[in-house]
Amino acid sequence: MNSPAPKIGFDRFIQLDWVAAVLAVRDGASSLAELKDLLEASGLGKEALAKSLTKLNGLGLQPRRNLANFVDRGRSVVHVGAPANGVAAYGWAVSIATYPFFGKVAELTGRLTLLQGDCSVAEIHRRMAEVYGDREVTKRATQAILQTQSNWGALQRVDKGKRIIRLAPTTVDNDELTAWLIEAAVRYAGKPVSVPTLQSLPVLFPFTLTRPLAYVVSNSKNLSLLSEGPSNQFVALRAAI
Repeated sequence: MNSPAPKIGFDRFIQLDWVAAVLAVRDGASSLAELKDLLEASGLGKEALAKSLTKLNGLGLQPRRNLANFVDRGRSVVHVGAPANGVAAYGWAVSIATYPFFGKVAELTGRLTLLQGDCSVAEIHRRMAEVYGDREVTKRATQAILQTQSNWGALQRVDKGKRIIRLAPTTVDNDELTAWLIEAAVRYAGKPVSVPTLQSLPVLFPFTLTRPLAYVVSNSKNLSLLSEGPSNQFVALRAAI
């Protein structure tokens, strides 16, 4: 018997200003009613609004219990009123840690655009179908995430949406944000990640991590630096979090 396709979880277009509004609600600087007004002003109907709120719950309104501490630490790094690229970093990190489907689209996009800076959307759909099943829902959800990543400044859709171009990455030179993004990538991977690969992880393609990463990891309260032999170092989650 064939195994069922993995759950998708993230299947909606989420605007960056909605993520900023989630941060404001979580910080007590805004209300849920104001967030709903923002969604309604975007033209969402009752059903679409409810489904979008479900995704926004995962992005910070009501995070999963095992990710609540992670989300709150990200909120403290990316505060209310942060520039758009800071809000995008928050949304990206929480999305890849919370929704494996979002992370897989991000990983494939980063991998396929690595050499030439662009790729066809059809190729991303094909790769996603191999993992999540060749279903219409897989295609729609992938399109929604690519639209989201475009709105968040990670890529540009061209040729009537048939191709995507990787945009210039955001430079991250803050140790705390760097460690938190690395933690998000490790949570997405579900296993320790090689330190030398952190600078070029496909799932973090919208960001350039400029700090000395082994140093950042070794100083993090939430990450552990593991060694296998004299030159192989890996980053893992601390067991207590």
